[in-house]
Amino acid sequence: MNHPERPDRLRAVLRGAGDASVVDALVPVEVTPASNADLELVHPRWYLDELDQRAASGGGWIDADTFMSPASADAARLAAGAGLAAIEALCAGRGDAAFCAIRPPGHHAVPAAAMGFCLISNVAVAAASLVAKGERVMIFDYDAHHGNGTQAVFYDDPRVLFVSAHQWPLYPGTGATDETGEGAGEGYTLNLPMPPGTTGDVYVRAFDEVILPVAERFDPTWLIISAGFDAHRADPLTDLGLSSGDFAMLTARAAQLVPSGRCLAVLEGGYDLEALRSSSAAVLAALAGIDHRQEAPTCGGPGADVVERARAQRVYGDLG
Repeated sequence: MNHPERPDRLRAVLRGAGDASVVDALVPVEVTPASNADLELVHPRWYLDELDQRAASGGGWIDADTFMSPASADAARLAAGAGLAAIEALCAGRGDAAFCAIRPPGHHAVPAAAMGFCLISNVAVAAASLVAKGERVMIFDYDAHHGNGTQAVFYDDPRVLFVSAHQWPLYPGTGATDETGEGAGEGYTLNLPMPPGTTGDVYVRAFDEVILPVAERFDPTWLIISAGFDAHRADPLTDLGLSSGDFAMLTARAAQLVPSGRCLAVLEGGYDLEALRSSSAAVLAALAGIDHRQEAPTCGGPGADVVERARAQRVYGDLG
């Protein structure tokens, strides 16, 4: 089966780690599967049991996009455990930042359903573990697809600021600018739906003029980046115009929002293997404070009107 979410993706990331000239700075972290107690911060127990039962029965198609093998439930638990292990390592002072090279991705998984290649909401589990300890968490998702699952988990929660810059229109069809949270969480969701062809200069402007002021008012103690590299111009599933240099710039800017040792990036999408290699290399280097960009940042694409509308909207509460 030639599914885009395949093991070769992690091999590409590992090749990128070698390219990034940061191998000596990397500290491997042993990962154990997330426990039911960890996962139940986001997902109901019956849903976790259903994943295990489906895997034990041989797996199969969950929907038109999402396939499970007999090992998928275990892999998903291990992927969620990576974020928890990264947080533990950072709290122990073992690094300045962390990158979780994992699969399957997670940002489409809603609490009670898998979708979009995702079984468990990895970033949400990591964020929920921090929130349970009294932390204020910002999630910055620059995957080309809107992180509907992550958004759903924290849509009414003022302890998490969820920010997504994504292609619009595109699967899963969520992430409009008027999706800003509800109840106590009103104003703690910020969506920037970008048109096809948007380039890095627009993303940087969006970060500097829209995301940064909101983030500074929220004042996060931790940052989690949903590092999806399918916004790369070479990706076969999307139509955005970013390069690996753009991902490096966005990551470096975002990491400055929190103290050293309080930032982790978690792999989401990215389906062109060469683009995935170069992008993960650039982001690893950015997290290590090294300028490593095999591709120059991009410019000249559409999307400036999205930034202007977001600046004018100003609906983001007191974020306090």
